[in-house]
Amino acid sequence: MTYLDYSATTPTDEEVLKTFIEASKYFGNPNSLHKLGVEANNLINAATKQIADLLNIKENEIIYTSGASEANNTVIKGIAFKYQNRGKHIITTLFEHSSIYGPLEYLKNFGFKIDYVNTVNGLVDLEDLERLLTDDTILVSICLVNSEIGIIQPIDKIGKLIKKYPKCFFHSDMTQALGKIKIDLTNVDLASFSSHKIYGIKGIGLLYKKENINLEPLIHGGKSTSLFRSGTPTTSLIASFSKALRLALENLDDKYHYITKLNEQLKEGLNNYEDVYINSTEHALPHILNISVIGIKPETLLHALERYEIYISTKTACATGGMSQAVYALTKDKNKANASIRISLSHLTKQEDIDYFLNKFAVCYKELKLWKE
Repeated sequence: MTYLDYSATTPTDEEVLKTFIEASKYFGNPNSLHKLGVEANNLINAATKQIADLLNIKENEIIYTSGASEANNTVIKGIAFKYQNRGKHIITTLFEHSSIYGPLEYLKNFGFKIDYVNTVNGLVDLEDLERLLTDDTILVSICLVNSEIGIIQPIDKIGKLIKKYPKCFFHSDMTQALGKIKIDLTNVDLASFSSHKIYGIKGIGLLYKKENINLEPLIHGGKSTSLFRSGTPTTSLIASFSKALRLALENLDDKYHYITKLNEQLKEGLNNYEDVYINSTEHALPHILNISVIGIKPETLLHALERYEIYISTKTACATGGMSQAVYALTKDKNKANASIRISLSHLTKQEDIDYFLNKFAVCYKELKLWKE
């Protein structure tokens, strides 16, 4: 199997799985006052402290969620309904995950206005952002790394600009950045993360929220690890997330350098095809390479490669519909946006995987082109 869809999800690290199994022995409800509950609660507190230390944040700034989609929904709806007396204006980009657009569309039913900041070569235009910011703006949500193309946004510069507007909060979906590049939360008010993108287990995510910010909870009722998210704390998932995060942050520079070499080899091989266009720019993370194969439907190419047990994506795995909004926003080319393919790499990707992919890509490309003719 040649797995090249790491941005959709990652395999669970064996050490993370061991931690999950070990932590599952602490089956008591962490909210119970008896010994079993106290033991489970102590384990959660230890995991939370490790996460806080690794992210350089405070323990009370961590809200556990079921994943990044819930974290994104919690931020957008939570800020909107808590601070709507300040204003009903929100700014975002055309490079976000569907779990950003979903709640934003929902908020339009309550009179909220959504603006999309302009970008230059995929990067947020800071002058246009400043133009859009008003006294009515309560939230700006811009992802650190786009999940389809891999573009890295200048989060620190954006955060510093937003600080000029004290009524406005800055949220960043950092799901695709965690474990790939160094993250600094200094100029961010809220940030979303997910375990299954860093070789952890599905079903656990995290919302970072600066301690002085209030939210209207998405889920009400019952004691938990936070006032802002009810539900029985998932001891084993929290412990395993802590382990996954610690492992993901090890040797970041070495992993980045290795993946960059694989990315360059991929681009060199794909540049040999006149109908293949590389959409990922110089501002993109090397872990994600987005291409367009003009004249071949992305789904057709995906299934052709699947015959050789090669697994890629047509777009972000959570997206629906045909055209890639992110690719169109970057290229302004509908043909490229309708033919988008995402190849995503990992430190687990081997040199042989790239060789095998390029070899079978050539076979599939030739077959599909001849079939069309």
